[in-house]
Amino acid sequence: MSENREHFSSRIGFILAAAGSAVGIGNMVGFPVAATKNGGGAFLIIYALFVVFLCIPIMLAEMGLGRRTQSDPQGAYVGIAGAASKWRFAGWLAVLTPFMIGVFYMVVTVWILGYLVLSLTGGLSTIADPAYFGTFINSKLVFVYLIAVAALVYAILVMGVKNGIEFAARIMMPALFIMLLLMVVFVLSLDNAFAGVKFYLIPDFSAINGTVISGALSQAFFSLSLGMGILITYGSYLRKHDDLIGSAKLVAIADSLVAFTAGLMVLPAIFHFDPSTNPSDLSDSSVAMIFTFLPKIFMALEVSIGYIGASAVASLFFLLVFFAAITSLVSIIEVPTATLVRKYNISRKKALGTLALTMGVLTLVATASFGMVDHFTNLLTYGGKSKSFFDLIEDVFYQTVLPFNGLLICLFVVWYWRQDNFNQSLKDGSNQYMGSLLQRYINFSLRSFIPVVLAVVFINTVLDIYFGAALF
Repeated sequence: MSENREHFSSRIGFILAAAGSAVGIGNMVGFPVAATKNGGGAFLIIYALFVVFLCIPIMLAEMGLGRRTQSDPQGAYVGIAGAASKWRFAGWLAVLTPFMIGVFYMVVTVWILGYLVLSLTGGLSTIADPAYFGTFINSKLVFVYLIAVAALVYAILVMGVKNGIEFAARIMMPALFIMLLLMVVFVLSLDNAFAGVKFYLIPDFSAINGTVISGALSQAFFSLSLGMGILITYGSYLRKHDDLIGSAKLVAIADSLVAFTAGLMVLPAIFHFDPSTNPSDLSDSSVAMIFTFLPKIFMALEVSIGYIGASAVASLFFLLVFFAAITSLVSIIEVPTATLVRKYNISRKKALGTLALTMGVLTLVATASFGMVDHFTNLLTYGGKSKSFFDLIEDVFYQTVLPFNGLLICLFVVWYWRQDNFNQSLKDGSNQYMGSLLQRYINFSLRSFIPVVLAVVFINTVLDIYFGAALF
């Protein structure tokens, strides 16, 4: 255990930082639309059950491993299993995953910044044209915004855990909550807004099927940053006496609360724009909703609050999503940063410089894979579809590897690290844990059905994406 390792200065600092990693683009748009299209309140109930009964045990497994070893994912696996163990593969995979997802997330964050700047500078009518998105992502402007986003992330990460990650989370997360609440209050005051609330909240259990259940689990798993190595890394910045269990619960509550509240912003706005909206016609893609659909809704507000007012609302929305994206991006890139600093004994500046070169090149390739360079745009064909380099990253690392990483962490914690050691780790800072109902449930779930569920999700994802033959 490193005596010089940085730690979060307080429990609230950790909770805000971990919540910042969990609250991302999917919370702002993807979750509300998924809930509305898949049973409304019924989907919300299923999602909440997955968070409580599946995700929190995995969260505790990741955080517990990180705090016990005081290391990043690669160092955590090696620290328990030994340098010669085959579990090294799991450690490196848990570092490679956020490295590649960081490329994916960087591209989307750049787009958000571009739309934020345009909405702030009077360009709402421009971004409200659905055709503009295709023009924008293939323009030279994206490279300017890429430099700006990279510089902001670098400035936060180079300052370290307390002065960088925690400081940024203490500013951005409360600001995000406040902006979200302001948007909800405004949207709920619009005509026909409560029709959207009705579709969002009233349960429709007839809409529930295997696909919806799988989608709810995937949404919960991805939303809480599980399988990315983030919670192992952030857990390593906790002290032994910190209450790990209470912190994990608060992170899950904060993330779910933001996702739920975002639904009270997005759906009422959609129904105000078009009272005859059929939720089943809404796009499943958060990207499509953010960049082609929602700007039209903001533009439609010009009739009631004027162009300046509509631009202000659009600017607040894109600032809200930008803050969510930045806090997630910081946490994602911190994982490979921490690994490079520890394993190669280099400074954060050198580690971030290395990532700027490697991730930077891949981000340029991903940025150019929407039509700029045909080879990157039509890179591969699988599952009966042509895929770009950007699609490949999303399919392999965001969709496929995350549940696999979750499966590996469960197997490692229970069958290699051993349950007694895991329980002892959670007991530190939470004396009431030993012998509690929670302990018995976590021990049972991690040894039995959670690995089975994750294995089934992984297999189904592989069959669906790469072979077009999903199990359900």
